[in-house]
Amino acid sequence: MSVRFASRPDLARNDVGLVKASTWDVGTPERQRRTVEAIREAWARRDWPHPGLLSYTVHAGEDGKTLFHYSQWSGEQAYQDFFRHGRDERNADIDAAVPGIRRLGLHTLELYRSTPPRKDDGREPGCVVIVDVEFEGPDKARQRDWVDTVFEALGTDPTPAPGGISGHFHVSTDGTRVLNYAEWESARAHIDALAAPGAGIGSRTPQWERVQSYPGVTGGGVHRYTPALGLRPGAGG
Repeated sequence: MSVRFASRPDLARNDVGLVKASTWDVGTPERQRRTVEAIREAWARRDWPHPGLLSYTVHAGEDGKTLFHYSQWSGEQAYQDFFRHGRDERNADIDAAVPGIRRLGLHTLELYRSTPPRKDDGREPGCVVIVDVEFEGPDKARQRDWVDTVFEALGTDPTPAPGGISGHFHVSTDGTRVLNYAEWESARAHIDALAAPGAGIGSRTPQWERVQSYPGVTGGGVHRYTPALGLRPGAGG
């Protein structure tokens, strides 16, 4: 199969078995641009590596130095096949073009719950906000309960942030973290939502207080990105 380009992943597709997410630190805005181009070239010059890789999207951090990678897979076996027969040669080309990339870890995730756009909502996201939540130890029931607590807060918020488009809550397969891939109209819309009354996104409600004081949360972060490169399998064999 050939490689085709797409602006963003299809987060609503129902054939995704798992997601792989990772962050690279490349150091500067210029190296950020060069790395995206090196990824584009390394993938475009080769056939699509595996039918079980459904999409691969690279996001450029507004900090000018990070890249967030989000790939959708049919299952773990497909990723392991790619790991053995395709990942290293692509990374070698990228590293040759931009030496010194720091790869900061890889997480395996499953999509648990989403707040997709309304059917009549034609807004295109100008910003992706990645929210990481880390817990003190593995507990899959706690991961899902935290997400359910967020959905209760969202559903009872009297003044939801107007610039939010959708949120896609993933749980890590090791039971230690939640990742929300949130689409926003723009970075400014997200900044304005953070500046509104309350502790972060959300009004001052008992439901949001339960989210913010949830026991067992040990860390995490919020980072804004712009999709920089999207890849999907094309036609041909």
